Amino acid sequence: MSATAEAAFVAAPFQAAGDVVIDCRLEKIFYGDFLAVRDSVVPIEKKKITGFIGPSGCGKFTVLRSLNRMNDLIPVFRFLGTVMYHGQDIYAKKVDPVVVRRYIGMVFQQPNPFSMSIYDNVAFGLRLNRFKGDMDERVEKALHRAALWKEVKDKLKNSGLSLSGGQQQRLCIARAIATEPDVLLMDEPCSALDPIATRQVEELMLELKENYTLALVTHNMQQATRVADTTAFFSVDISQGGRTGYLVEMGPTRQIFEDPREQLTKEYISGEFS
Repeated sequence: MSATAEAAFVAAPFQAAGDVVIDCRLEKIFYGDFLAVRDSVVPIEKKKITGFIGPSGCGKFTVLRSLNRMNDLIPVFRFLGTVMYHGQDIYAKKVDPVVVRRYIGMVFQQPNPFSMSIYDNVAFGLRLNRFKGDMDERVEKALHRAALWKEVKDKLKNSGLSLSGGQQQRLCIARAIATEPDVLLMDEPCSALDPIATRQVEELMLELKENYTLALVTHNMQQATRVADTTAFFSVDISQGGRTGYLVEMGPTRQIFEDPREQLTKEYISGEFS
């Protein structure tokens, strides 16, 4: 995508209602002939944390990855529907998925720092995007926002792999936000961390929503209640003999956990789901 096309991609006005940043209207997602997810309308609101919960195999991770076209890396993936971001469908033929991921970043389940220095880990995306500004300033800013600067400021030349698990995850978050995306997608970012590191990352998420919009997949329902403003519950349809995920209910987190509208949601929240 040219610089002009990229500018047009991010400058278009919102067309979704209210403060919706990403308006996902998913009809069907296929992996080859397998229908993985169906019928899920998932709006992601500005400067809020949207949590995705549900049993294994319900498609919540697939839906998360569809929000920045990460699933495109799977050859047999096929998406039917629209994902509107800043008034444009990110699945339109003219849109470069690499540009999409510049503005809709992702942090993965396992901390995955590169085998390079702490500084170079954070600077990686900036260099990839040919950043022309003050690199030192941007790296320091990202590490500050990831609540890691005080811990690493005197060892920026050390390998990112030398950090603890929690520090590595915060380093990956710093790397993701260094390019100043608009939205940050997070796939179970605390699943590999101990309780102390989990608390640090959860506190960081709450701080990050002052500047970013976040969407979070989590198997930890207590975590969803602690950090998510909105929660989307996905389940699995086995009526056709397969396992197709779909959105059951979405709403304010307190309402989902204290007064869910759907019986399936009540059963899942209460632990009666089978």
